[in-house]
Amino acid sequence: MIEKLKEIVQRREDLSVAMADPATAADPKKYAALAKEHSELSQVADRAGNYVSIHDHLLEDEEVLKSGDPELKELVQDEIPELKKQLADLEEELKILLLPKDPDDDKHTILEIRSGTGGQEAALFAGDLYRMYSRYAERQNWNIEVMSLSEGEGAGIKEIIVSVKGKGAYGDLKYESGVHRVQRVPATEASGRIHTSAASVAVLPEADEVEVDIDPVDLKIDTYRASGAGGQHVNKTESAVRITHSPTGIVVTCQDEKSQHKNREKAMKVLVSRLYAHQVEKQQRQRASERRSMVSTGDRSAKIRTYNYPQGRVTDHRINLTLYKLDGITDGDLTELIEQLRVHDRMERLAEV
Repeated sequence: MIEKLKEIVQRREDLSVAMADPATAADPKKYAALAKEHSELSQVADRAGNYVSIHDHLLEDEEVLKSGDPELKELVQDEIPELKKQLADLEEELKILLLPKDPDDDKHTILEIRSGTGGQEAALFAGDLYRMYSRYAERQNWNIEVMSLSEGEGAGIKEIIVSVKGKGAYGDLKYESGVHRVQRVPATEASGRIHTSAASVAVLPEADEVEVDIDPVDLKIDTYRASGAGGQHVNKTESAVRITHSPTGIVVTCQDEKSQHKNREKAMKVLVSRLYAHQVEKQQRQRASERRSMVSTGDRSAKIRTYNYPQGRVTDHRINLTLYKLDGITDGDLTELIEQLRVHDRMERLAEV
């Protein structure tokens, strides 16, 4: 382990030297790649450097114990236990930091929200979830683009698909995949009775077409007239697009744009990301890497979280975490929730090593 840590420290030093080279500064693409690697290495390199320094100090103290100087022996005997404790603490941190990183974490993401059981109240809740994630994206300085929207009858959202662009978007939001449940008194409930409704969230890494092998022969592309709000083009031009991928049965529709070309482009973007997620899930099954925790797998069939309005609490059932800050969370303050899920995910993965 000590040799690997020394390599990490040396690699960061080499990157610093390379970034200071005028030839590198003249190549923005190369400089950006080096700067990214340097930034990613910094946290683990700091701790690795501390570990190496304390490790070397401990070796020196142990050599002193073998010497014949009684005064020096007395000094190091008091120091050695503390050095060993520091090494043990750092080792636990490094085990987590050295876990393989999900290669998709830094990608943009496709976020899909669908109302579930609960009728109009479920549609209103789906709208609340969309607002929650939009507010979180604003806090992270990410950009959100609506790719497809189907409004609920009366109010709320039946289904919405959005593209979230920003560094680490998938790495944060991947923990949100699953069924979200809400418990509250609907505005239409005269007796004040609490109802339970649900909405599902799916989070997919935004994939490039080069990452997914799509045979055009496998695609069935239909056009039809858009429906719902949208102006004069609705029901007058066949601008809406439906793409069906025959081998998997995945179907994507898009009708938000007036242009058939733009709708097709957006639909293909969603299809590519769904196929990429399908491939990743298949690989995980083939490796038999099913895990008891659903923190990272994003099992959409499982209830992952409950938002209880009467008690002002949010409970994440995967990690048995309850926070009494519902207003803040629904306003986009998801940082504590996501961080707790990330820590739990790391501990689960560490247990498998």
